[in-house]
Amino acid sequence: MLLPLLFNQEMKDLNMKRGYFLACFALATLVFMGCKESRKKEDEQILQQFDEPESSLPLDRLNLPEGFAIEVYADGLDGARSMTMGSDGTLFVGTRNEKTVYAVQDLDKDYKADHIKVLDSTLEVPNGVAFRNGSLYVAEVGRLLRYDNIESQLDNPPSPVVVYDDYPTEFHHGWKYIAFGPDDKLYVPVGAPCNICDSTVADKRYASITRMDIDGRNREIYAHGVRNTVGFTWHPETKELWFTDNGRDMMGDDIPPCELNRVAEAGQHFGYPFCHGGTIPDPEFGKQRPCSDFVPPVQQMGAHTAPLAVKFYRGEMFPKEYQNYAFVAEHGSWNRSKKVGYRISLVELNGNESVGYTTFIDGWLDDETQEQFGRPVDILFLDDGSMLISDDYGDAIYRVTYSGDKLASN
Repeated sequence: MLLPLLFNQEMKDLNMKRGYFLACFALATLVFMGCKESRKKEDEQILQQFDEPESSLPLDRLNLPEGFAIEVYADGLDGARSMTMGSDGTLFVGTRNEKTVYAVQDLDKDYKADHIKVLDSTLEVPNGVAFRNGSLYVAEVGRLLRYDNIESQLDNPPSPVVVYDDYPTEFHHGWKYIAFGPDDKLYVPVGAPCNICDSTVADKRYASITRMDIDGRNREIYAHGVRNTVGFTWHPETKELWFTDNGRDMMGDDIPPCELNRVAEAGQHFGYPFCHGGTIPDPEFGKQRPCSDFVPPVQQMGAHTAPLAVKFYRGEMFPKEYQNYAFVAEHGSWNRSKKVGYRISLVELNGNESVGYTTFIDGWLDDETQEQFGRPVDILFLDDGSMLISDDYGDAIYRVTYSGDKLASN
């Protein structure tokens, strides 16, 4: 009798174990399916980030001239700053503190981004981006990287080639705007590593705009006395370099002015740290050299407005009179008692002389509350003549169009 009892007990234990195993298996299956479904939902959410933008930015607060309208071209780009366009229509966007470079695509060609890729998120202040011969150039603080054949490898970007790694590494004004000139040379600024100092004593490249061959060779200083330029371009007719420069701080709310400058020939000096705005001697360094030694700006811009991008218009969408203007993105003040800037301004030109300084778009800053929802950084014109504006505060890129209608988005 004992053996049958033992056998029955073992069978009972085995059935219990089998039931326990089946229950565990069923539970694991449910967990797996739940995780899979959850993962599917996460993937769907990631894909939704690439949908055409549905931004909550209050664009109705923006003021534009009659006939112009503005909409969001891409959003969700944390810290979007400098922009450059690839030959196959990919918009590359640099950042500053976010360590990231983006690739933005409009695959259905409806002038709204529908796919955003992160190319690299390990970079040191990758503000500057430029495109040439199929390669993306990215400027960090102290080195320049090149991503070859990038548009055919957006899903699996190649490891970058180091073009140079021996530029100054100071973070103060170390972020760079870069661009290729009509001479096929790459222009790279080196900001002053301070608010006010004669940094050229330590390194002549400080407070300058340098240029080099596409492979990083034959480097030279092209312009001297440039405190901190984060935007430049070439006039479409004269091919001369025009650049913005951010004025020094700690001289009050209203001086010195920021600047829009023109380089007529290589080697010119634009005043820093001795003279500001062409007319204001520096309190510390002004006695060393008079303002008459330097090239004055084409336009004195508002103090602390922080002008960044400057671009000339040669498209066919905007009215023809806009070809007489330089468009400037004023990033906006950070330490003025009352904020200024936060707009796209216009410098009207007669030849190489300024005959007006006005506003094209404003409203990112509420003058009454002193709160802002955006800070313009860079400007880029698309082939259809519309304008893109990057915003590192609103984490977006806007598109400005002109329809000719008298009613505008404002």
